[in-house]
Amino acid sequence: MRRVGCYLRVSTTEQTVENQRNDLRAYCAARGWYNVSEYSDAGVSGTRERRPGLDRLMSDVKARRVDVVVVAAFDRLGRSVRHLVEALELFRHLGVEFISLREQIDTGSALGQAVFTIIAAIVQLERSLIVERVKAGLRRARSEGKKLGRPRLRIDTRQLEHIVERGLPVREGAKQLGISPSSFLRLARQHCGSINGSAAAMGGVA
Repeated sequence: MRRVGCYLRVSTTEQTVENQRNDLRAYCAARGWYNVSEYSDAGVSGTRERRPGLDRLMSDVKARRVDVVVVAAFDRLGRSVRHLVEALELFRHLGVEFISLREQIDTGSALGQAVFTIIAAIVQLERSLIVERVKAGLRRARSEGKKLGRPRLRIDTRQLEHIVERGLPVREGAKQLGISPSSFLRLARQHCGSINGSAAAMGGVA
């Protein structure tokens, strides 16, 4: 017997999931599916990263306790096209069928698989466009002479050398310079060669 997970969601507490529930139950009954579990989120925006009902559904999917996921519409499940495709990719990887009533999509059918492939291609195109926009922005910044990356740390080299020579602990030396301990160590090693007794000095900061 197929194990079915129906997911229902409304964005506000003034709305109700009952219309979705009636449609989903009628669909499952028409398919002869009676081993049905319902997962719902009421008053939860589709843009939220975490949704208790959806989290439980995905957990059961990953645990192989669900064979079919049914929703009233795409936007009930995915907070974005990318999120929807990522969920569908997981379902396909685990052999879980996905059905959306409004869009009449069933990934168990040839048409459903074709639609999924088109959606996945659109998401991949979106990713490629984002990468290209970032690269174009970097190229423009370089052509305008802008320096990229983190700004270079500016410190008093004499103060750094004095701290190293005194053999202060790393955290104390970093605090005096107003930098992180890792930055202190890196700068101390860079300037170590110009400090008398460098080996002993680095022994003091290690």
